[in-house]
Amino acid sequence: MRLLYLTAGAAEMYCGTCLRDNALAGALKARGHDVVLAPLYTPTTTDEENQSDAHVFFGGVSVYLEQHLSLFRHTPALLDRLWDSNLALRLASKRQIKVDPAVLGDMTVSMLRGLEGYQRKEIRKMLHWLEHLPSFDVVNLPFTLLISLAQPLKEAFGVPIVCTLQGEDLFLENLHEPWKSQSLELIRRQVEHADLFIAVSDYYAEFMVRYVGIPRDRMRTVPLGISLEGHAHQPARSSAPYTIGFFGRIAPEKGLHLLADAYVRLRAKPGVPATRLLAGGYLLDEHREYLAGVRQQLDRAGLADHFEYAGSPDRAGKIALLQQMDVMSMPATYAEPKGLTLLESMANGVPVVQPRHGAFPELVERAGGGVLVPPGDPGALADALLALLVDRTRAAALGRAGAEGVRAHYTVERMAQAAERVYQELIPESG
Repeated sequence: MRLLYLTAGAAEMYCGTCLRDNALAGALKARGHDVVLAPLYTPTTTDEENQSDAHVFFGGVSVYLEQHLSLFRHTPALLDRLWDSNLALRLASKRQIKVDPAVLGDMTVSMLRGLEGYQRKEIRKMLHWLEHLPSFDVVNLPFTLLISLAQPLKEAFGVPIVCTLQGEDLFLENLHEPWKSQSLELIRRQVEHADLFIAVSDYYAEFMVRYVGIPRDRMRTVPLGISLEGHAHQPARSSAPYTIGFFGRIAPEKGLHLLADAYVRLRAKPGVPATRLLAGGYLLDEHREYLAGVRQQLDRAGLADHFEYAGSPDRAGKIALLQQMDVMSMPATYAEPKGLTLLESMANGVPVVQPRHGAFPELVERAGGGVLVPPGDPGALADALLALLVDRTRAAALGRAGAEGVRAHYTVERMAQAAERVYQELIPESG
């Protein structure tokens, strides 16, 4: 098969969506398929070999200028190359322009209007570029926020369109009105232009059927998968001090403050072994105040010296960080559709404690490497963490089960096989 896989770049941030798309593209290539992974907005940042093409569609600078200054909706392509260049995009990315949905409502609606929006020139540039490439068997969009590309791509090239679903509701729910209602209506109106939809979890498949009205017969699930290179099952430590870990984007919705609350409660219990709290993950400038608040939360309890933020490491550093942990928790405050961090933790034999919502229950129950607690309940989280710290036999059993479960159900090879089956529904003669 020859596949065009569009992915939304997240500048210099390690983004779960980019990591998943990059890993899938690499695994499909390894299975003999011809895959063009084309980034949108900015070049992608990954912690594995980057599979993406050098050409960036819908350069973030152009999209912004076209939204706010009408002159740039009509500038010639030759001039656009100045701000569409990778150098310009990376320089702009270093400024960490906010991607807050609360201030991007008008641009979101414009993008969803497609050829009727302010970025229509970007669609035409993309179609012109693709005209000069060998034809594709399938085009895969990264999420429904770009579903406006489905109709022009299908009309221009007569190709089946697949749309991946991997967490856009968090962005949409944080849009201000009237942008939220308008965006949802535009998405629902264009669902018909995609041939199939791929959700990254069974939970998200069911959710998106209801949320945007996707027909069930056009919904498929391709579970997440990770490359196991470098990951290794670490035997459970049998003596203190123990490390309670967090790994994920440092942002309120990922729940570090809830874990800090649980840690304060944990340390107040009798018979608690020596512990520390270790966190890692990407930190945007706009969330530095949030991290400072977490530190203050711990400082008020006299535990500031027991907390370390280890930054945003590369792949080797991430694995080394996870292998320091005795238990990991990312108690997201929303129903997370993915959960790559869980798979990476369990792959290293680290048991997880997660809220019972979103995709977490299916990941934990299928892999068998963790404990589920009520969402938003730091007391229950503290109790579950303590139970694993004092019952090291149980912690070791969960660690072994999780490491085996990830290898049985959540490898990148299994993800690629599942995606391949979906694409072959649309081109059954492909091999």
